[in-house]
This record gives sequence, C-alpha cells and structure tokens, in this order.
Amino acid sequence: MSGKYIYVALGAFLGVLCSLVKIFPFIILAFLYLLALAKLKKFKQAQILLIILLGFVFFLKGEWADTHNNSKLSPAKTVFYIQYTQDPIIDGDLLKVQGIEREYKEQVLLRYQIKSEKEKKVLQNQSLYGCLCQVKGTLKKPSIAKNPNGFDYRSYLAANGIFWVIDLEQSPLQNCKPTKLSPSVFIKQLRFTGISDLKSNFPQEIAGLSAALIFGDTNILDPELLSDYQRTGIVHLLAISGLHVTLFIGMIFFIGIRCGLTRQFMTNFLLILLPVYVVLTGSSPSVIRSCLMISLILIAEKWKHHLRLITIDAISLAFILYLFVSPMIIFDIGFQLSFLVSFAIILAAPETLKRYRGNGAKMVATSVTAQLSAMPLLLYHYFELSLISIAANLLYIPLFSFVYLPAVYVLFIIQLLIGTTPRTLIILLEKTIELSNKLLEVIGNIPYTSYTPGRPHNFIIFIYIILIASLFYVWERGPYLNKRAHSMVLIVTLLSIQPCWNWLNPYGEVTMIDVGQGDSILIHFPHGQGNYLIDTGGSLNFKEEEWKMRSKPFEVGRDVVVPFLKGKGITKIDKLILTHGDMDHIGGASSILSELEVKQILMPSVTEPSETEVLISKEAAKQGIPVIKVSSGDNWYQNGNSFYILSPERNFTGERNRGSIAFVAAIGGISWFFGGDLDQEGEEKIIAQHPKLTIDVLKAGHHGSKTSSAEAFINQIKPKAALISVGEHNRFGHPHQEVLNRLAAVHTKIYRTDLQGAITYYFYSGKGTFSTYLP
Repeated sequence: MSGKYIYVALGAFLGVLCSLVKIFPFIILAFLYLLALAKLKKFKQAQILLIILLGFVFFLKGEWADTHNNSKLSPAKTVFYIQYTQDPIIDGDLLKVQGIEREYKEQVLLRYQIKSEKEKKVLQNQSLYGCLCQVKGTLKKPSIAKNPNGFDYRSYLAANGIFWVIDLEQSPLQNCKPTKLSPSVFIKQLRFTGISDLKSNFPQEIAGLSAALIFGDTNILDPELLSDYQRTGIVHLLAISGLHVTLFIGMIFFIGIRCGLTRQFMTNFLLILLPVYVVLTGSSPSVIRSCLMISLILIAEKWKHHLRLITIDAISLAFILYLFVSPMIIFDIGFQLSFLVSFAIILAAPETLKRYRGNGAKMVATSVTAQLSAMPLLLYHYFELSLISIAANLLYIPLFSFVYLPAVYVLFIIQLLIGTTPRTLIILLEKTIELSNKLLEVIGNIPYTSYTPGRPHNFIIFIYIILIASLFYVWERGPYLNKRAHSMVLIVTLLSIQPCWNWLNPYGEVTMIDVGQGDSILIHFPHGQGNYLIDTGGSLNFKEEEWKMRSKPFEVGRDVVVPFLKGKGITKIDKLILTHGDMDHIGGASSILSELEVKQILMPSVTEPSETEVLISKEAAKQGIPVIKVSSGDNWYQNGNSFYILSPERNFTGERNRGSIAFVAAIGGISWFFGGDLDQEGEEKIIAQHPKLTIDVLKAGHHGSKTSSAEAFINQIKPKAALISVGEHNRFGHPHQEVLNRLAAVHTKIYRTDLQGAITYYFYSGKGTFSTYLP
C-alpha cells in the first residue's frame, strides 16, 4: 500500500462528508470515486473493499459525532462550576475564556465585563488554570449570521462543541478552590507563563511576533498589522506550520546528537516531546498535522525494517487519524487549508519542484502551488485573493525562516536562562520588525492588488477544482508545443469564470442589510449594470477610558456591510446615497470609502451638515469622488428604473431627521419609498404635495418609530409591504406598536430585520419576490 494511503484517506473523508454534510451527493461521488479507482488505478477487489469498509466506519463515526454534538445544559441554570481550559482573552474591558462545566462535562464560553482598571491588571497577570470556580451568570445562545456571507458564530462554536455563552455577573476568579493539575493543564500553564513573560520583558512588536511564532498566539498582535498580513496573503507565516515544527524538531535533534545522545534515544525523546509541543503551541490544526506527520515518520524510522512510509503516506495517515478522533474538524478553516495545501505541495513536488534549480525558483513554484490549491477555499471563506501574495511570500518567507524565527527563540531562551536580554539585540530586532511592518503596510495598501469575485456557487467551486487540476496536469507534463497557450487559457478561465457568472446573472435585487439599529440598503441591477447603497449603518462609539477601549471595536461598515458586498463580488458602488447625518445611517461610510470604489455620493441639501457628513465630504474630496447635494425635484433613470427625490427642499434648515433624503423609485416592476428617518411632518408634507402618491414597498421611517409612519401617510400610500430595519432587543423599543397597528390596518406585509435578518427582493424582467435570510 506504499504511496496509496491517500486513496484510503479520500475514502474516509467521503464517509465523514456523507454523515455531516449531505449523504446523497457524496454517496454518488463515492461511487464514482470507487469506479475510478477500479478502472483507472486498477485497484484490486480487496483494496476496494478496504476503502469501502473504512468509509463506512468513518460514516458511523461522523454520525456518532453529530448525534453527540449537542448541549445538555438547562437554559434556566444560573450557577456553574467551571474549570478553565484556555488562556483568557482580554480586550479592553471584556474578558473571554473557555471552560468546562463540571456537572455536565460540557464546554462553554464565558464573558465578563471588567469593572475597573485595577481588576483588569489582576486578571491579566493571574492564571485561570488549576482551579475549580463557582460562578453565576446567564446562559445565552451565541449570535448567528443574519446576512448572506456573514460569519455564523453559533455554527463556528458548535463545530467546536460549544453551545452556550455565559455572561458572568462577577469575576471568573471568585469562589475558586485549587485542583490537581493534569499534564495538559500543566503545559497550558507553562504556555500562559511564557506569553506573560514575553509581554513583560519585550517591546510590543517583539512580544507579539514572539508569542505568535513560539506559542501560536496572535492575540497580542496589533489588529491593523494582522489586517496587513491578511491583505498581502502572508498571514500564514504567523501560524506555527510544518516549517516551524520541522525547524524546531531539527534543532532539538541536532543539539541532542551533538551532546552525545544516540539517534534511538533522540527519536524516543521527540516522540514524547511532540504531543507536549502541540499543547504548548495552542493545538492548532496546522501544528497537529505537522506533529502527527513527524511522529509517523519517526515511528517508521524506528521500525524501518518492517514499515516503509513516504511523505504522502505520512500526511494521509495523519489525516485519517485526525479525522477519526475529531470528525467535526472538517468545518475548521485552518484544518481545510492546512491539509489541502500540504497535500498539493507534496503531490506536486516530485514532478514540478525538481525542474527548478535555484531556491528562489523553487519558492515561487511552491507559492504558486499553495495559492492555486487554496483558491476555492479562500474565495468561499474570504471572497477575495491577494494578487501580490506570491511576491510578498518571496520577500517574507526568508525573513521569517532565517531572521525572525531563530531570533525570537534566541532572545526568549536568553531571557529564561539569565533573566535579561542584551539591549542591543532587542533594539536591532525591534527596528527590523518596525521596518518590515512599515513595508508590509505599504504593500498592503497598493491599489488594485486584490481579486474579489465573491463567494462562488457550489457549481463554480466544482469548475474551479476541474480547472485547477487541469492546470496542475499541464504544469507537470514535460515540454510540448502548446503548453504555454494551454496554461494561459486555463489561468484566464480560472480568473474570469466567477466575474462572468456575476455579469451574466439576469437577476437584480434590493436588499435591506441587517445592520442592527441602523439602515443600509443595497440596490443591485441585473448583469452588473450598477450598484446603489442607501446608507451604511453605523455604530455609536462613546468615548471610553483608555483601559476600556477595544483593540479593534466592532464597526458595522467594516464588519457587516463590506463582507456582505464583497461576498457578492461587489467592489464598486455607483451611487452612495447618505440620507442624513445620523451615525446609525452613515457611520460606516468611511469603511465603504476605504474598501470599495465609490463613483458618486448623494447627500441631502441642508445648511448645517453633521460633523460626520463634513468628514465624509473631505475624504471624498481626497479620493476625487463627486458629492452631490440633492433636493426635491431631482431625478434620474438607470436601466429602465426611475428615481425621484421628494424631500428635502434645497438648503433645508431644520431638524436633521426631517431633512432626510426621501425618494420614490420604480425598481423591478414595483414602486418603492425610501425616506431615511423622515418624521411625520415631513411625510405629511410629501402627501400634501403629491396627493395621488401610492407605493408598493415602504421603507419604514426611523426604524418603525412612532415619530414616523404617520397615519395619514400610511392610509394614502397603502403599501403592500413594509421593511423595518431595527436592532434586536434595541433600547428604543422599535418598532413601536402604534406603527405596526397602522400598517396592519391597511393589510401591509411587514418584514423586520431583527426577526428575519436580511430582507431581499429578487427581480427579473419586471417581476420579483421577497425572501428573508432567516425563516
């Protein structure tokens, strides 16, 4: 079976997919796979039966995991006995930590709002391991995705066996008693101490990088720096990968041999050390994969007269073992990328890398292999690719491998041994990191270096797989007449298929995005003929004491609206319509302007714009984006759809909500009214000027507040449907019952983002239908 374990691994994988994803399509795929093995690979009957048996075993294992992946805790429970299992994450005045509820042996996530700066310092320096604590709190379900392409925190935690968040009433360290440390908890305690020492003894730049490369912890890295790593496609360098593990294990082995220890002794020692190293570095999928592979290779070396194991067999067996122990891990992005890229590089190496002589050429080939193999997953999860990642990898992989990695280990070991580190070494490394970070920021902000086609449809993913496999096949073949032409055709097809799919899509949409207590509405025309965004949502961030401030506070524009748009492959906004100056309507505009191409901004014609409107206008001027002040009577047409401004009058003076841009539009065969936070007086003025106005769909003013949606206004326009953008459990009590009653009286169908998530009207050829993201 040497060299064939990969086929067994694929059989096991299909078995898990049948149980945890969808049985019917993967059963068909499994049948075709077995048929291909029999016909193309000439597998014997016994080998086919072995794969079928193993696939069935993994199917049962997946079924068992799915059946037992549920909560036993009662929602009414308020007192818990918790044993903490992870390092706490403290961000501003918020502490989050994982633990096990001892009565039901169930994992939970705990949150605590820190009361004072003094308490924060205590919690930062105090380990939560080695104690059993009685805590009081409220059980809450994790948040769910309420928009297409949104991050579903509940599903993410459920895949890791966590179903509840406990909001603590008091410190997680009150009412605790010591417990005996298990070996794994003892190692986690060492990890916590090591990271704390780094933060105490080194500057921020060195401490953050050292924590990432030594202990696999990126929580103390600057969030903006992390974003730069992500934009340039080199964030994987901050994760402990096979390269890090190999260098570390090689260093230990070399030191042992040089000290006179036998190879047999060092092999046994490393087999014991590797599980310790997994826990010490945070047990990420990439570390587990690497350590499993190295362990299997070491075992094969010990039994080399009885067991022959090549690299592809080692990773295949590591995959099988990992999947059997944790079937739910297939939903982990790190697991998917780590194994997929590793398989691709190992499979490609014999035929492609051997053709390149220089290290630089080999590195380019390896980076291209990694990017191609990861492309479908990266687009599915993150919607875009960095076009400069290969160049950035060529620059930063040597820097990490030959400078950062040895440097942080040397400094850390010196600090441990003598209790201090030479200032010269610290300054030298700090300056090197600062320079490379500045360069990374420059590279990350180069325009037009990202490819954003959006989240691919399952059918497109299938096409991607075929195209990438074909490209690897052409690459691996020897020279032939049309090789370069075939490669170019495949590459162009690969990069254009998703944008072409988006352009060919004949459906348009109007979507009220769920931005919580705020407004943001996308109007997308068919065949990529244009995109409008009405408002951007926004968060009200009050000035806090410095110790309470989060490193990267939640921002609706950056964290909700931009991912929603990029997930649809939208990178250009033809008209950004900002109805008025309230933060919950335009607070996210700065993120839209920095992340997307905006062609034009419409604002209300008012004499006293808000401070935020002024800042947006200044940023627009910097980027050369025209800002047009609109008022009643302005109108335009777009691909057969009409838009007519009803309010405000030019140079409006008065209350800000009354000065909202209000307009009617004919889109997708029906009429719409968009009015921002227009109040009752403004609505009544409109119907007085337009006594025959009727509307099919009303965007309810001011989130369903009783200050809008006047009875006379509703009775005249008689909307067939009303859209209410409102935050879940908001403190204003929106939507008010009076408004709901007025709409019900004229038989209006009501859609609410707090209950139904994003609300979308899909239209085609003058006809359409509404759908909601949540049932």
